[in-house]
Amino acid sequence: MKVLLHEMNWTEAKKYFKRNDIAILPVGSNEQHGPQNPLGTDHLIAKAIAEETARRTNMLCLQVIPFGVSSHHKQFWGTIYISPEIFKNYVEEVCLALSYYGTTKIVIVNGHGGNLGALKELARELREKGIFVSVFQWWSAASKLLPNLFAPEERSHAGAEETSVNLILHPHIVDMGKAVNEEPRKHVVYVEGLELPLDTVDYTSSGVFESSTAASAEKGKKVFEAVVKELVKHVELLKEAEIGDLVQKPRV
Repeated sequence: MKVLLHEMNWTEAKKYFKRNDIAILPVGSNEQHGPQNPLGTDHLIAKAIAEETARRTNMLCLQVIPFGVSSHHKQFWGTIYISPEIFKNYVEEVCLALSYYGTTKIVIVNGHGGNLGALKELARELREKGIFVSVFQWWSAASKLLPNLFAPEERSHAGAEETSVNLILHPHIVDMGKAVNEEPRKHVVYVEGLELPLDTVDYTSSGVFESSTAASAEKGKKVFEAVVKELVKHVELLKEAEIGDLVQKPRV
């Protein structure tokens, strides 16, 4: 059975939408991930997780949206960024197009933390329109499911955890010979509890936050399998859920 929308013809898509109300949408970014990882890290990982989940659940997966909210990485060459408003509006248009065919449950597999604010706002707005959107972030799941697999300093941006997942999914575009460890700099006015409008380059010259050199494909395989299993569990629960229990309730 085909599960990738772009591989279906329109009659196959019609058959799917007539029988199912769930779709999986991966989103990510195209931004620096240190000297060892590809710029496409976030959207490549999101795509792989989403597509494998689709195969295991026989649910539809859309093409990945590769660009996201990542202007804070722009000083590193090749980072392609869009505003939160444009990103949110684009994803909304995709979700509304899905709803035209009867899709009321949409699982967004988000590969980039910078997208989360826009996605959460969108999910709340669509819930008022009768569309339930959930947002899955693999690293949040991995930290709970595999708390001892990596040290805290290895779970940061472009760190050993993220690099390990790259090593199992597409090792041919990872260069571990260039992996580095770099302690993030503290800003001159920093105190605890402060939020500052800084960019990645204000903290790190390499793009790596803390430790990346201990990455391994073996660890990456454990992460990938654990997070896919968790997302499969969510999709299976969605299959059984009534949309009335998921969308916004009327006033009491």
